Amino acid sequence: MEKTTINAKNAPAAVGPYVHAVKAGDFVFTSGQIGLIPETGELAEGIVAQTEQVLKNLGAVLTEAGLTYADVIKTTVFIDNIADFATVNEIYAKYFTGDAPARSCVEVASLPKGALIEIEVIAVS
Repeated sequence: MEKTTINAKNAPAAVGPYVHAVKAGDFVFTSGQIGLIPETGELAEGIVAQTEQVLKNLGAVLTEAGLTYADVIKTTVFIDNIADFATVNEIYAKYFTGDAPARSCVEVASLPKGALIEIEVIAVS
């Protein structure tokens, strides 16, 4: 099976030794994205802005892979406060319309750079 790495020019640079995504066969596995603004490298402010930015960043990675949100089959959402679950769902639903992907959502103790949310996806071409 051929493996190809993907780095999106319109997403923030990785904050560690990883790539934005890896394509293996028909599947694309993204690294987790946090709410970094690509132009500044700074985190967006608050859970609403960070969730929007995370999903924009994931959109840039999917676009670089030649895919869209409709191609996503599984997401994993990490949030630092489960009380933000309903807020995240409201924003998330704007990006995943129609048949929603399978999803896990877990509360974590902390995320890189003090982020409030991180999302990773698996998509199929």
